[in-house]
Amino acid sequence: MPALIATPFSGIILWLGVVPDRKAGLTARARDAVMARFDGPEGESHGGLTRPSCSRVMPLYARNTPIRNVRQFSILSAEELAEIAARMGVAALDPALVGATMVIEGIPDLTHLPPSSRLQAEGGTTLVVDMQNRPCVLPAKPIEAALPGFGKAFKTAASGRRGVTAWVEREGLLRVGDGVRLHVPDQRAWAHLAQVRSSKA
Repeated sequence: MPALIATPFSGIILWLGVVPDRKAGLTARARDAVMARFDGPEGESHGGLTRPSCSRVMPLYARNTPIRNVRQFSILSAEELAEIAARMGVAALDPALVGATMVIEGIPDLTHLPPSSRLQAEGGTTLVVDMQNRPCVLPAKPIEAALPGFGKAFKTAASGRRGVTAWVEREGLLRVGDGVRLHVPDQRAWAHLAQVRSSKA
């Protein structure tokens, strides 16, 4: 029995982009196609086989410890992006403003996909979901520049809708308009998560 189950859920890549220089700003540049290499999307400054650890993994490592980069891609749901815009009170939100790499339409509840799910494009290029990408304050500046008065609204509006981060398992070209199929791990949810959460409350 395979450890991964092919689901009936599939989507379409609506948007691709790369952030060429994260130090200069979070804004991504739209692309018609992106080559996904083992070290991430070509031209993406968040790529690389390793990355310095950040606040997300502080219980494990001191800040800036070199660790495996499982955050090569920032993937958003078109449906959830529309929900974020509506909660912010704007007509639409350009994914470039939040540093997205990919926007997919058609996969429900994308932000809460199980870790280790696979998103496989029709050409075989495959991305492995790391985990939910929790909202932060960094997109506020580019959003505020494009939509004055709305930058600070993003973090709250994006809670539970910010998409996932992912890394490249099989290299290949990704193109706007490509189909993407979802595969999920064949295992039940961990039974003790509620207990862990309550102990942190």
